[in-house]
Amino acid sequence: MYDEKEISRVSIVFAALSNPTRLKILSIIRETKKPLHIKAVANTLKMDYGAVYRHVTVLKKASLLQIFEVGRSRVLSPLYIEAVEQLVQQAGIVAK
Repeated sequence: MYDEKEISRVSIVFAALSNPTRLKILSIIRETKKPLHIKAVANTLKMDYGAVYRHVTVLKKASLLQIFEVGRSRVLSPLYIEAVEQLVQQAGIVAK
């Protein structure tokens, strides 16, 4: 049985991954294979910087990416991307 702390932590990760925009953000960062500025992600998604930043904050809280301050810019780097890919793949199998 999982304890309350584990359940809380896992629910934060699944909540972060439940949003299509956040999955797209992780996918964009993964595909480039290098850290990206939030502004570049926002331009790719044709979204407002503030909206993307809010999604990025959720992903950071779930420990799915890191945010580095580079001057006045914020650069994103994914964490545990292989685990996320496996979860997405398994969810695709289950949803069939």
